[in-house]
Amino acid sequence: TVKRRNHGRSKKGRGHVKFIRCDNCSQACPKDKAIKRITIRNMVEAAGKRDMAEASVYDSYEIPKVYLKNQHCVGCAIHLRIVRVRSRVARRNRAPPPRFPIKVRIEA
Repeated sequence: TVKRRNHGRSKKGRGHVKFIRCDNCSQACPKDKAIKRITIRNMVEAAGKRDMAEASVYDSYEIPKVYLKNQHCVGCAIHLRIVRVRSRVARRNRAPPPRFPIKVRIEA
């Protein structure tokens, strides 16, 4: 009997995988076992964005975004609630969680 079909990894035929360091606790964790999430944030918050738009010479300058790749060990991912502990039946569900559409505001 096994707890998970993939043994908690996504290695599949590779003998060895390089280790990464957890962003939270710096624990060494195999790259295929680590829980990876990408966060996209604005470089400047909304209030600062408005101030920069008023002070800027250019009328339509788009401030770039920051793309961060977060890699966590399993323990930290559970502690930070990135992933949840699931029951034995729920573990069989391999479908990704539902994605909510991004709300686009049209400013007139």
